[in-house]
Amino acid sequence: MDRPRVVPARRHGRDRLYVRLPDGRSIAWYDREAARVNLLDAEREDEVLAALAPYLTGPVAVGPPPVPSPADLARLSLHPDDDLAPNRPGEALLVDLDRAPGPARRLRPDPRRAELDAQRTVGDAMGGAGGHALHSLPLPGGHRVHHLLIGPGGVYALHVRSAHRQRVTVAEPQVRIGRRPPEPVLHRVRADADRAAHALTAEVRPVLVLAGARRVTVAAAPRGVRILTDADVPELARGGGVLKPADVEALYAAARDRRTWAGL
Repeated sequence: MDRPRVVPARRHGRDRLYVRLPDGRSIAWYDREAARVNLLDAEREDEVLAALAPYLTGPVAVGPPPVPSPADLARLSLHPDDDLAPNRPGEALLVDLDRAPGPARRLRPDPRRAELDAQRTVGDAMGGAGGHALHSLPLPGGHRVHHLLIGPGGVYALHVRSAHRQRVTVAEPQVRIGRRPPEPVLHRVRADADRAAHALTAEVRPVLVLAGARRVTVAAAPRGVRILTDADVPELARGGGVLKPADVEALYAAARDRRTWAGL
């Protein structure tokens, strides 16, 4: 049998279906997200489409692979150790819990796990916001930008606090969650966004996300900070007109490079 076979794979954060000959040579790949079949051997187009027929769910573009943009080339040149795109939501907390899980029996739940759940919840919600999402970006001094969202609507730095089924009161610069003492959280939110703006040389808008909050009361409007719950996150970047597609890609390529953040 010399018919091409279809092999699923994930490359550069995208799901692909490769069409390969029996000798292992790829002759095409199908990018589901872009709805495009990229031909490496134009003479085998009919064979490729026949092999992919069970996987095609609608109209697709067919043609040679697009020429990579400068942002694509920069992204592909990253060493794996410098690429932050694979970071999971709450990556730093996952590493910390793995290194120091704490005692097996505790009188009170480990607060790190509540924060991890909150960052995971917000990370999942970002999947519906469009654009590019990055997580747990390291800042000098041990701080992290919990989430960064880059899309046509601009660049947003999201700082997350767990507020599961609790009431939250925001009074510049304090944030009080449930019965906990108020903390000057908004200073931290603005500082992280300012450092991200310096690293990317672009405007970065600060956002505080109160994951799972039952009710949020804003007693004094915070300066320049958006206050959201995780349910609001998908609406965050659905606007447009702020960044062109090329700018979005260039900022994403810079933001996913660990070296961008090292010199702050």
